[in-house]
Amino acid sequence: QLQLVESGGGLVQPGGSLRLSCAASGFTLDYYAINWFRQAPGKEREGVSCISKSGGTTDYADSVKGRFTISRDNAKNTVYLQMNSLKPEDTAVYYCAASRAATLDPYYYGMEYWGTGTLVTVSS
Repeated sequence: QLQLVESGGGLVQPGGSLRLSCAASGFTLDYYAINWFRQAPGKEREGVSCISKSGGTTDYADSVKGRFTISRDNAKNTVYLQMNSLKPEDTAVYYCAASRAATLDPYYYGMEYWGTGTLVTVSS
């Protein structure tokens, strides 16, 4: 079965850190850019970060620049999102998606695989 699986979400206090993982099953991530999105209750899905196939190009939403870092380990078929200095407004379900081109656009027509999401809650 071809799928992406996110993990690493949970409850963390403001100022804390989490590392999310996006693992591919049934296919190799080498041929895909990986994009992270999030959706908070009552809000639209928004782009968080993305990384090119080689890992040489990354991009971040302004709201997370300087706090989040995306990376990939193609040998482990996994992409990571390190989230530091978390804020309550980072609370959301986080999704990863695979596409041929890296993008922060959640409505990009070329998204080929989506994960089912992992919940991040930032609260004291």
